[in-house]
Amino acid sequence: MKNQSLIAQFRRTFIFIIIASIVATVITYVFAIYLYIYSLNKDIYPPNYYERQVPRIEKYINEKNIALLSQSNEEGLKRTIRGDDMLYQVVDNNGNILYGTNPKKTFKTKEELFNNFINKTVRKGGYIYTVPIKGDNGKIEGAVILFYQVKITFANSRGRFVFAVIIMALFSPFLYIVGFTRWLSKRFVKNINQPLHLLIDASNKIKEKDLDFEIDYYSDNELGKLCSAFSEMKDELKGSLSAQWKMEQERVEMVEALAHDLKSPLSIILGYTDALIGNNTDDNEKLHRYLTVIRENTEKSAALVQKMQYTSDLEKSNIQLNLVPINLPEFLRQKVQDYELQAHQKEVELILKMQGNIQSPIQIDVDRLTRIFDNIISNSLQYTPSGGNISITVKDEKNRISYEICDSGSGFSSKDLKKALDKFYRGDEARQTKGGHSGLGLYIVKQLVEQLGGSVKIENSKSGGACVKFWHSI
Repeated sequence: MKNQSLIAQFRRTFIFIIIASIVATVITYVFAIYLYIYSLNKDIYPPNYYERQVPRIEKYINEKNIALLSQSNEEGLKRTIRGDDMLYQVVDNNGNILYGTNPKKTFKTKEELFNNFINKTVRKGGYIYTVPIKGDNGKIEGAVILFYQVKITFANSRGRFVFAVIIMALFSPFLYIVGFTRWLSKRFVKNINQPLHLLIDASNKIKEKDLDFEIDYYSDNELGKLCSAFSEMKDELKGSLSAQWKMEQERVEMVEALAHDLKSPLSIILGYTDALIGNNTDDNEKLHRYLTVIRENTEKSAALVQKMQYTSDLEKSNIQLNLVPINLPEFLRQKVQDYELQAHQKEVELILKMQGNIQSPIQIDVDRLTRIFDNIISNSLQYTPSGGNISITVKDEKNRISYEICDSGSGFSSKDLKKALDKFYRGDEARQTKGGHSGLGLYIVKQLVEQLGGSVKIENSKSGGACVKFWHSI
């Protein structure tokens, strides 16, 4: 079956379901018929069971005659009526009920009873048959009224159980179709899932830059051909991507080495600049201005080198999270407080909103969460004009925490919205400043958020400011 095409496997499975359901239904029906015949007249009474008793009961009534008007003879009448589903009444010549198992009066007057019901079967909420009781002179002295229904009845609880089994047997074709469909579809899906799981695993290995694997699935059907094509593609990729991955790895290593090598000369430049500024005893304003510019740009270069080195560390695959329990509301209030002075100097208002019941403590990598907030809030402070505001909204959403940080600045351009999370993207004029930036801030945020098991997106608020939204799992 493995080598058959998918459509052939499907047809074969469908035909097998139909045949198996038919065979099982036939066996079930034969068993149900046998069970019904075996239980008939013992545990289950047929619909005409009580109707067939009427002549025998009528004969007994005619034999006993007026003696039946006395309740002392009720036991004999009870024994004659076999089954609990036939009720009876014994009435006198005035239509008064003397005794019986049916206390309800089914006729209005004695004239209606003796003129319309005697020796007749009347349909009235079931079937009623009335047998007259006559005296020696032939005068009607009373009557026995029999009540029964033409339907299947039961002699005992076993009969009810047998009948329930027979009813279930009638619906067995649907049950068999559902059962065989579930069973055989699992086998059919299993045959499909095996190569699909192999392909998924192979895709994940390619994603992890591992091309040293084989897809152990061979078949003449569509899935076998797909696996063969995937293996051929993997071999082709191995030749082209291996060189590309090697170049990428060399680039990362080169950036790391360059960042490491730049730290020492930049530190030396900063040291000598500070020394020259300190030794400017003549208060040479021009020299002081030049040295200040050198120092500021050296500090920016050192900060950029530090970001490049940190970015290289983030791109390594062996990242380990340092999860510790923290009180998140307390952490957020402290983070806002850390930026209060800087925001106050720029006349920018920081607003913290917490929604939902944020459970504490939560397990999180504090260093990574701190860096995420530092990158976003510092960027927002840089682009928010005086008199503006930055709102930080935090929500508890089942198994994750979501954040929304929005400023009242100029917002992102359409190009920014597409590329601002990319590495080294420096942005359009809408979000540029005099000093420029490295293009690594939001890229670092994206890497950190993904390491925390979440995702990040950027958009503009209704008022036009920039919004950075992200979430992480807890």
